[in-house]
Amino acid sequence: MMKKKVMKWLVILFAALAFILWIAWGNTALETTRIQIVSERIPTSFDGWRIAQVSDLHNGEFGEENENLLMLLRAEQPDMIALTGDLVDSIHTDMDRAVKFAEEAVQIAPCYFVTGNHEARLEEQYEELERRLEAVGVTVLRDEAVTLDREGGVIQLIGLDDPRFEEQDEELKDSLAYFEEKLSAMELADGYRILLSHRPETFDAYVNQQIDLVLTGHAHGGQFRLPVVGGLIAPNQGLFPKYDAGLYVEGRTNMIVSRGLGNSVFPFRVNNRPEVVIVTLCVP
Repeated sequence: MMKKKVMKWLVILFAALAFILWIAWGNTALETTRIQIVSERIPTSFDGWRIAQVSDLHNGEFGEENENLLMLLRAEQPDMIALTGDLVDSIHTDMDRAVKFAEEAVQIAPCYFVTGNHEARLEEQYEELERRLEAVGVTVLRDEAVTLDREGGVIQLIGLDDPRFEEQDEELKDSLAYFEEKLSAMELADGYRILLSHRPETFDAYVNQQIDLVLTGHAHGGQFRLPVVGGLIAPNQGLFPKYDAGLYVEGRTNMIVSRGLGNSVFPFRVNNRPEVVIVTLCVP
């Protein structure tokens, strides 16, 4: 009888230890997700052009000074790195760590940054972050667009500020109208359009404004991912979010939602490894 009880507790302890190790591995082992976007609207000179998307780092560290993350990016040899918000975390902000990562990343490829809700929460501190990012060579896009030129072909790259800079309500009930208004006011080119925006829940606004490719984050993959079901909960989407991870297509608009890399309010993920997305543009 005593042996059975001992064996029972040994099995329980072994299972608990295995679960803890699995969680630890699942929060530190980087995963690369590759997505091809095929469109006749892509200029032929951009065929094979690669974007590495780094989202929701939240001051996380993968290897000393993020060397593991930087090694992954170097190996992928992207043409551009998109930083789609929440590079820092407003709860435990480490500006030096964020800027150091950005400084190394710009040595790999041109980096373009848009704000997330955590940058907005920095309030007066945000100006320092933006100044330091620009000082190391990052292009910060705040409701503005730039033209990317490659061998005569051009793409318009647009960056939207997080709505929390103007609306402090966490629910952001009018964020769809906010993005519609912002995009309508911009002089969008007729050619291929890529949008960097932290928020995936406003997909309809991107579709209505005929954006070709949108790179977003914010949802953290639903934080806890359930088999078949997907993500459990996401900011501004609630339980079982519609846009938690991967590719969503409507009309000519393709939206990629990165599961991101770091954690904030919830200190760990379950069945949801930190992710870098590699997007390749392809001409049919």
